[in-house]
Amino acid sequence: MKPSEFNHIILPMRDELLGYALSVTRSEDNAEDLVQEVMLRLWDMRERLSSEGRLKSLAMTMVRNMFLDQQRHESHSAAMPDKIDIAVDDRRAELRDETRIIRDIVAQLPPLQQQIFRMKEIEGYTADEIMQITGCSADNLRRNLSRARTKIRETYIKIMMKGTRK
Repeated sequence: MKPSEFNHIILPMRDELLGYALSVTRSEDNAEDLVQEVMLRLWDMRERLSSEGRLKSLAMTMVRNMFLDQQRHESHSAAMPDKIDIAVDDRRAELRDETRIIRDIVAQLPPLQQQIFRMKEIEGYTADEIMQITGCSADNLRRNLSRARTKIRETYIKIMMKGTRK
């Protein structure tokens, strides 16, 4: 189809396509967008179109299919954020609970283990800095840190196992 044929055959259908698009979308803006997109696609297809073909049916079908695609896309994208928000909120709640549990466990450690663990794992001190502040030897530091981690891990696992049995 030549550009002049396109202008003579396809462009006059615009108002009818717009009416149909408006009836399915119930929104002037969405109807305009659909018709605009259909016109662009028809323009891109013009070399494969025959002026004797059923162009009006093709254009109407394109409007309907594009509307249905749009609806499917909107329903998927509208449902996703809710699921994501719920998952994120659930994960945040879990992390808050886990953090509270670990804080409670750390609070039950002997004072030196508690201090060493907090300095190393929470405040980010190096082993040398901790030895300087606490006056512990390297072996004593490693031993206390290892005992603190072991106690935290074991207690945490016990608490979590009780929670899954309920």
